[in-house]
Amino acid sequence: MTRILLVDDEISIKRVVEQTLEREGLVVDYAADGIMAEELFARRRPDLVILDIMLPGIDGFELCRRWREASDVPILILSAKGDIVDKSVGFNCGADDYLTKPFSPVELALRVKALLRRSRQVRVDRVETAGLHIDASQRRVWVEGREVELTPKEFNLLWFLARHPGRVFTREQIFAHVWGNDALSDLSTVTVFMRRLREKIEADPRKPRYLKTIWGVGYKFVAD
Repeated sequence: MTRILLVDDEISIKRVVEQTLEREGLVVDYAADGIMAEELFARRRPDLVILDIMLPGIDGFELCRRWREASDVPILILSAKGDIVDKSVGFNCGADDYLTKPFSPVELALRVKALLRRSRQVRVDRVETAGLHIDASQRRVWVEGREVELTPKEFNLLWFLARHPGRVFTREQIFAHVWGNDALSDLSTVTVFMRRLREKIEADPRKPRYLKTIWGVGYKFVAD
C-alpha cells in the first residue's frame, strides 16, 4: 500500500488530488494545517508528501526543511506561488519537485508516479509493509507509527529476514548471518531472540503477522 500525505488548506485542491491519486491506486492522508501534518507524518510514515507553502500553524517551507532533515521521503510542493524565488526556496529546503497551481491532474499523477519510482530505486536501505517500517540507514523501526527500541542484535535479526520476504531460513543460516563466529552463543540464541523480537513488533506474539515459524525448518518474514 503506497501512502501519500497531502498538506493543503484548500478543500477544492483536496478533492482534486484525492480523486486523481486514488484512481492510481494510492492511499491519500489529508492534513489542513502544519500541526496536523506533523502528527500524520510521524504516525503514517508516508511514501510521498504533497505540500502547500501557505499553511496555518507551520508554513510549508518549514515543514519541508524539518522532514528533509529527518527523512528521505519525496516531497512535491504544490503552490500558487510560482515565481523563481519561491521555487528556489522550496528546492533549497529539500523539495524534490515543484508544481504550480492551477495544475493539470494528469501532470500531477505523472509527477507523483515518477517521484515514487525514483524513490523506490534508491531505497535499498528501507523495508515497508503494512504497519511496519524499517530504516536500516538509521537502524530504526516503527510499528503502526510508533517507534520500537531494538537492541543491535534484534535489529540485525529483523533486517536480515525482512530483506528476503517470503524466504525460509533455518536456524543455522540465521545464526551464521547474525551471530557469525560468536563462540559464546549457540542455535538456541536464535529462538530466544525471535521470541523477544516478536514481543516488540507483533500485536499478538503468539500469532505473529511478520515473523512466521515454519515448523521443522526455520523462520521467514512475511510482507503483507
